[in-house]
Amino acid sequence: MSVAVVTDSTAYLPPDLVQAHRLTVVPLTVVLNGAEGLEGVETTPADATAALRGRRVSVSTSRPAPEQFARTYRRLLDGGADGVVSVHLSAELSGTVEAARLAAAEVGADRVEVVDSRSTGMGLGFPVLAAATAAAAGADLAGVRDAAVAAVDRTTIYFYVDTLEFLRRGGRINAAEALLGTALSVKPIMHMPDGAIVLKDKVRTASRGIARLVDLAVEAAGDGQVDLAVHHLAAPERADQLLAALTERLGDRLRDTYVSEAGAVVAAHAGPGLACVVLHRV
Repeated sequence: MSVAVVTDSTAYLPPDLVQAHRLTVVPLTVVLNGAEGLEGVETTPADATAALRGRRVSVSTSRPAPEQFARTYRRLLDGGADGVVSVHLSAELSGTVEAARLAAAEVGADRVEVVDSRSTGMGLGFPVLAAATAAAAGADLAGVRDAAVAAVDRTTIYFYVDTLEFLRRGGRINAAEALLGTALSVKPIMHMPDGAIVLKDKVRTASRGIARLVDLAVEAAGDGQVDLAVHHLAAPERADQLLAALTERLGDRLRDTYVSEAGAVVAAHAGPGLACVVLHRV
């Protein structure tokens, strides 16, 4: 092992990919009504969904501590890695990147590179896989970092939510946008052009939201080959609809596909009903 690749739990990578690419995943913490749990280890999407559907709910998330990253980096370096590339969810959404950079400075900036994916879910996962592929091919620290950064620029994420209320509560969008969506009774479609969550479009019904996601994804795919990821939260039927429609529309341009439920961190801020598509141009 020359360069090790680290990410966080919001990549929502299938477990077999984590194992196959020898990835190290550092979990974020979810706090449900005062009870803390590590995402994917102690707290599941169902836990967050149940809490969000309760009448009295307190849901929040917190980044890993810099010390946790520092311990992870040292363990990998002491275990034989020549360097570490650490790829994480958008700095606009979480302090995870900042914590990773503090740890990198402590361990040695010449041995640890931190990359902001400017996304989450497989918007983060695809750059992680690109880094791992480069590392497996023997790339050095700079080469693995550059592979992740290039993949960030080739990855696009769109998602539909039933309401903007959860994003507003978590401070991920401004109150004016949330009020607009509520006042007009519209269903919002969001994207993350520069790492922040921004309103992309408005539709009147969930079915139109799914159809609009398909159109946006096809447009983002362009004419070349793409990898596709579909996420949902307590809405598997929406994920099935998205996958079927995009498989038909993209045809032989579609290479690899991944479907997974979003984890508790995204659940806390997006709410039940989330449907998301991530396109990675190969």
